[in-house]
Amino acid sequence: MKKHLLKMLDLSKDNILEILNLADQMKYDLKNGISHRVLEGKTLAMIFQKSSTRTRVSFETGMYQLGGQALFLSDKDLQIGRGEPIEDTARVLGRYVNGIMIRTFEQEEVEALAEWSGVPVINGLTDFAHPCQVLADLMTIREQHSVLEGLKMTYIGDGNNMANSLIVGALKCGMKISVATPKGYEPHPDVLAFAKDFSTDFELTTDPSLSVIHSDVVVTDVWASMGQEGEAQKRVKDFAGFQINDNLMQAANKKAIVLHCLPAHRGEEITAEIFEKHADVIFDEAENRLHAQKAVMALLMAE
Repeated sequence: MKKHLLKMLDLSKDNILEILNLADQMKYDLKNGISHRVLEGKTLAMIFQKSSTRTRVSFETGMYQLGGQALFLSDKDLQIGRGEPIEDTARVLGRYVNGIMIRTFEQEEVEALAEWSGVPVINGLTDFAHPCQVLADLMTIREQHSVLEGLKMTYIGDGNNMANSLIVGALKCGMKISVATPKGYEPHPDVLAFAKDFSTDFELTTDPSLSVIHSDVVVTDVWASMGQEGEAQKRVKDFAGFQINDNLMQAANKKAIVLHCLPAHRGEEITAEIFEKHADVIFDEAENRLHAQKAVMALLMAE
């Protein structure tokens, strides 16, 4: 395992499987009352420049279960919000805590924290990447299908941080992935450059009905992410035809699962009927954020 978790591009297949295997073990331990307080006495600083339900609760609870403590820090609590250079904040926090999780806008901010802090840094979400969510997604897929290699995933929606991270994670784990986005909403060029080496396993299309054929996993996300609320009406129009619904799912495999990283906007990217049909696995996916992140924290911070 590398020193930080900044983006899926930094992880090898072995790194990903190491995290997933430990996450499975920690989930089993928790369900069976087996303690794993491997971070006793350690502190995680949690920097939130974007709010979140799942990220805050899962990291804070996970750190507690690992025997450590977590400090919630909004941009109002830090001098970052008043113009202090990120390298100065990083060097100060690195002398106080054993690890940093940050949920923010710019990927460069996460990379700078990792460069200057001297402690492990975990990307809780940026506009470019969402590695913690994708690790939870891969964990959930493996729980449902027993394997990852050889499965087909379809992602339908905005070519955002989720699309970027899913493409990399799926391809590194031996999955095929088809991504359907409207024109102008394609994934990041760095991710598309990476995917060029997987030409037989990667597809980018503007046709969701084509993308979903023979899929084992169908994934979506909100059409307007945090910070894009002003574009919501335009995006609803641009994403017409990109909704996961009964008609679309007819082309997927009969045992296909649907994943959504939440929050879900029923009636937009997914119908209420499809969401509720797959609610059990979607909320397993949400729970698995806790287990996957505990594995990441243990691998990075227990050293």
